[in-house]
Amino acid sequence: MAGNSQRRGRRLTPKAGAPKGTGGKNKDSLAGRGRTLPADERPWHKAYSGTEKLPQRTAWKQDKERRAAAEEGRAPKIGQPGTKDTTWGKGGGRGTPTTKGRGGKPAGRGGPRVAPGRKANPAKDSPELLVGRNPVLESLRTQVPATALYTAQGIDVDDRVKEIVRTAADRGIAILEVSRAELDRMTGGVLHQGVGLQVPPFAYEPFDDLVAAALEQAAPLLVALDGVTDPRNLGAVIRSAAAFGAQGVFVPERRAAGITATAWRTSAGAAARVPVAQVTNLTRSLKACKDAGFVVVGLDADGQTDLYDLEAAVGPLVVVVGSEGRGLSRLVGETCDLTVSIPMVSDVESLNASVAAAVTLAEVARRRSVEV
Repeated sequence: MAGNSQRRGRRLTPKAGAPKGTGGKNKDSLAGRGRTLPADERPWHKAYSGTEKLPQRTAWKQDKERRAAAEEGRAPKIGQPGTKDTTWGKGGGRGTPTTKGRGGKPAGRGGPRVAPGRKANPAKDSPELLVGRNPVLESLRTQVPATALYTAQGIDVDDRVKEIVRTAADRGIAILEVSRAELDRMTGGVLHQGVGLQVPPFAYEPFDDLVAAALEQAAPLLVALDGVTDPRNLGAVIRSAAAFGAQGVFVPERRAAGITATAWRTSAGAAARVPVAQVTNLTRSLKACKDAGFVVVGLDADGQTDLYDLEAAVGPLVVVVGSEGRGLSRLVGETCDLTVSIPMVSDVESLNASVAAAVTLAEVARRRSVEV
């Protein structure tokens, strides 16, 4: 209609149709991130052929592929480490990165190349930020080690925030006020309620020292965790270990929870008193304990021995607690001298890992007190 064609604000270009597919959004999201590295330049790939130090995990992958190829009678599909220059800026050309750091220097000089802009996994020894008013307050109350307290500008101050700031000041912890946007960035968008507590990486005890220190006691007692992935369970086990006289706890390095801020808080400060060790191979560590004179006991709902009939409780003992879902792994179960079940009167299949550990450690402590 003529009247509509003359109206103010009328559309002069055709209306776009419905979008189809991604519209190139995935491609746009990679803009500026650099090329994807080929397999022979990725340190974590079995085809890696770089000149940098070969990671232990990659060497294991290549060795596994060699064995498989030998069994199948074919050539192994692996790289040739040391044959491709993958260092920053060495020899120019392909060794020169496309991004620069401060002062015009290559951003990654001296290390294996990583595609610019790619997000790397955080280092295991990097500090952790614990957030939330209740978790931060509980951590400060239980003397969790901390290096800094972050508070958001314009935060609504309540009794918890007042106690948080007062406790941090009394302990000599640096108190830093940052913008809410900065705290959002630091926490990765997690709900922080305006406060964040930075805790340092946990200092693990060497496993050999842990065993040696336990053997110096009149009644050696250690706790091992087999694949427990919830840090709250780990913290609760450490708390029970401290309560019932265990001299230490050891956990696997991989596929298991480590001492995080959550584990610190759940342990109620016991992690500062009970040594914790990380071991590369749990089965091998349990065998070392057996060689040192310990009896290794695994907790299993179908265990062959009733907890109340555990005569070995009065001697050097290692209590092995299985994971939350599958329990003890096959190799660990075969390594144990015996498996123990906790008698229950109801039809509940099993107990939580930390509860089972607490019940077992309490019974061990009771038996030892009777013997004394």
